[in-house]
Amino acid sequence: MEFKYDVIVIGAGHAGCEAAAAAANMGSKTCLITMDMNKVAQMSCNPAVGGIAKGQIVREIDALGGYMGLVTDKTAIQFRILNRSKGPAMWSPRAQCDRNKFIWTWREILENIPNLSIWQDTVKEIIVENGEITGLKTFWDVTFHAKCVVITAGTFLNGMMHVGKTQLAGGRMAEPPSLQLTESITKFGIRSGRMKTGTPVRIDGRSVNFQLMATQDGENDHHKFSFMNTSLRHLKQLQCWTCYTNEEVHRVLREGLNESPLYNGQIQSIGPRYCPSIETKIVTFPDKNQHQLFLEPEGETTQELYLNGFSSSLPMDIQIQALRKIPAFSNIEIYRPGYAIEYDYFDPTQLKHSLESKIIKNLFFAGQVNGTTGYEEAGGQGLIAGINAHINCHGGEPFTLARDEAYIGVLIDDLVTKGVDEPYRMFTSRAEYRILLRMDDADMRLTEKGWKLGLVKADRYELYRNKKNIVNEIINFTRTYSIKPSLINETLESYNTAPLKHGCKLIDLINRPQITIENIALHIPSFKRVLDEIKDSRKEEIIEAAEIQIKYEGYIARERMIAAKLSRLESIKIKGKFNYTDIQSLSTEARQKLIKIDPETIAQASRIPGVSPSDINVLLVLSGR
Repeated sequence: MEFKYDVIVIGAGHAGCEAAAAAANMGSKTCLITMDMNKVAQMSCNPAVGGIAKGQIVREIDALGGYMGLVTDKTAIQFRILNRSKGPAMWSPRAQCDRNKFIWTWREILENIPNLSIWQDTVKEIIVENGEITGLKTFWDVTFHAKCVVITAGTFLNGMMHVGKTQLAGGRMAEPPSLQLTESITKFGIRSGRMKTGTPVRIDGRSVNFQLMATQDGENDHHKFSFMNTSLRHLKQLQCWTCYTNEEVHRVLREGLNESPLYNGQIQSIGPRYCPSIETKIVTFPDKNQHQLFLEPEGETTQELYLNGFSSSLPMDIQIQALRKIPAFSNIEIYRPGYAIEYDYFDPTQLKHSLESKIIKNLFFAGQVNGTTGYEEAGGQGLIAGINAHINCHGGEPFTLARDEAYIGVLIDDLVTKGVDEPYRMFTSRAEYRILLRMDDADMRLTEKGWKLGLVKADRYELYRNKKNIVNEIINFTRTYSIKPSLINETLESYNTAPLKHGCKLIDLINRPQITIENIALHIPSFKRVLDEIKDSRKEEIIEAAEIQIKYEGYIARERMIAAKLSRLESIKIKGKFNYTDIQSLSTEARQKLIKIDPETIAQASRIPGVSPSDINVLLVLSGR
């Protein structure tokens, strides 16, 4: 049997769902192929979305017209803003979700997108003719013809799971691996490698003594992931809990290290640096006598709990023995053990910024197959790959995001420019323009782009325009409204800030850290009327966005100026212009790296590790600059 599509997406994880939805919503006839239709957008590890920098990525996906933010809001059972003690540029939303309702919500969305079909099967081979992808074959002996294919296979490519010395082929617990596909791709010269990740034990909540644990409550203010004006919390909000390991736990773990696949040579690949297993923690930090653990619900009605911080691949009995040394877990029962999984990934330096392969035309890669870790990083890549797959089918310039436009842009540029030698996770520290990439303004940065692409629908675009107009009205009022000392000094003193010696504009007062728009409006009737006239249900969100723009104005202007200067280097195209082997004035390392990466621009070349400023000067001279 044969089928024909514009775009085919292999794998229905977080990258695959966003990729398929984007391509179909833009008008491409799209097919999403998955091994199990009941596991679309499965949260393979923690049933949570967001976190530091990751939350910003989800807001960016939403601003462009993707779905992860909407699905998270609908299925969240606890919501929090991380980094509250820092400035707004560092704030990051995070939500605990109902794992099963997350899947069902995504599936309902996918099944109602015109142009999108879903096929349950396993892909075994891609079809390439004259350096261009033309289709694929499945294990059910079905041939699919396509103009573009997006690979989003997650951890399933030759996946191998480990619990102690026991090894089992699979892409996830009780799910088979994807075999043969890696080999059908690498035979065309695409480089692959192996990486490792892991997940913790799942606990039966009926066996936990919650009285011996500290509670961690969520927040119920106006914050959410999506910029759409949906209700804040759809499901019952639940608690999480915290506790600590102890020396007895560590003793049991240390005694079992000889049976750990991480330390007996069974696992050879590299795991995520910033999400280490519990056995790695006790080996790396032998002086620490405790490590914090977070017990998090898997859903609104289930007894299953996720033990964040206790990822492990030790034998099952050792995991249970160690856990029972924690007072709250003395009678613990589990649903399944923690395990490690090794899987194939492909070298992302062989990709363009559009996530299209440099080797096989119209073949795209997104998500964990590019060496990243995290649902959010996968979703962001999937969205960009799906957009560009559609563009390749129907004509147009590739859609890319710069480092000063989005965390998604930082992520992709890091992957294709620097590559990976361990699972890549996004942090705010990876972005040099993080004041421009705040969670509050992702819609201001990206919704216009999504509208032009055809991803953002009219209702979302209208909400964006309303918010933008109201924010501008608030800021313009503060710029023009004059304040007299005699009318405001008593109020300023009540807020522990210095009184005025001379008159000033309202915006100057709001710039003070002790002053907020809402508290100063209580004392300025005309300003309060401006705020009272805001009828939008997102009123608090809009006022917060205006206040952040006011308080950050100088920093924002400075970062934009720096970004503008560096953008000059982005305009200098060098791909295909030089034979780097012949440029002896470049360092040996620079020649090797430039040949491997083959950068598009001078700016990208400058970000390649091992390419020095003097090497960039050589390229500038040769470019006639």
